[in-house]
Amino acid sequence: MYMNQCFVKLVLICVFLILENESKNAGASNRNGKFFPLGWGIGLVRFENSVCGGADGFEGTCYTRRQCNEIGGVGAGPCAKGIGVCCIIQITCGGSSSYNNTYFTSPNFPTPYPGGSTCTVTIPKCNPDICQIRIDFLAFSLAQPDANGTCTTDAFYVIGGASNVPVLCGENSGQHIYVDFNGDSDIQLVLNTNAAATAASRAWNFKITQIGCDCPTKAPTGCLQYYTALSGTVRSFNYGTTGPQTGTRQLANENYGVCVEMQPGYCSITWGTSPGDMYAFTVTGNTNQAVGNGTIGPPSALSNGNCTTDFVVIPNPSYVNSSLVGPNTDRFCGNGFNSVTSKSLRK
Repeated sequence: MYMNQCFVKLVLICVFLILENESKNAGASNRNGKFFPLGWGIGLVRFENSVCGGADGFEGTCYTRRQCNEIGGVGAGPCAKGIGVCCIIQITCGGSSSYNNTYFTSPNFPTPYPGGSTCTVTIPKCNPDICQIRIDFLAFSLAQPDANGTCTTDAFYVIGGASNVPVLCGENSGQHIYVDFNGDSDIQLVLNTNAAATAASRAWNFKITQIGCDCPTKAPTGCLQYYTALSGTVRSFNYGTTGPQTGTRQLANENYGVCVEMQPGYCSITWGTSPGDMYAFTVTGNTNQAVGNGTIGPPSALSNGNCTTDFVVIPNPSYVNSSLVGPNTDRFCGNGFNSVTSKSLRK
């Protein structure tokens, strides 16, 4: 679904900067046992632990080589004008990391994971002033749900956070979620996989970013997903463009908020289906069970206000020159969708 908003702005993730004083030639001087008399000028090097670009699209953090080795990272090229190294931090099943821009991958990624076990990693806060993490699903491929939309074969869970995260499975590459810390408690990411099930492409690669409590990119409370650009596409988890089939790609028991940042000069968002995709809106128990006139795709298959089980809520909606009023008219379900505008209630 498309959303229209304000100008595109650069998204900055708050990174806590650590300054380290270290002599560029300290290691050599210690090995040679030299003594520098008082008054000799010894250069001290300072650089920020900022985000840097590593190999194969991975982002790292600029550390000294010693720091990178101490935290179990892997150097992927120079940073800070060659003084530091772009340190990539990667963990897998059983690992733990409190460092920013940590990557959680399936064993031997990108080789498909055979499954048959529970894979858990732990994410502590890197700083007392951290409130939230953002998880980017750079790669996320698990077994599909059953015919009722329940993740019975493979499943991804988030445990210990203050915010609710639904159980996920299927194909979710390119999606993201925000999870609030619950006080000082750690957050655990858990994947249960079944070796008996066929999932030829089962693999994952998650980027975990820690966000400070006062960071402007922190998602508002209650937002599992948060979009900040002028326009873009919002997809349900495990969204796919396949036609009618036995069962559904729609995941069961999903209840979460998708938020769009308000921008100066804009007061509404227009929501519509992706052009040319007749299955862009199929919110029912089964895509074979159409609502309305029994046709999938056209707006005439929309059911508005009469949704009691599965539905999407769009606050304060209206069609062109026509407000939607009455009980539950902010609920949308069925197998079609008319473009609507959601106006801000702020003054």
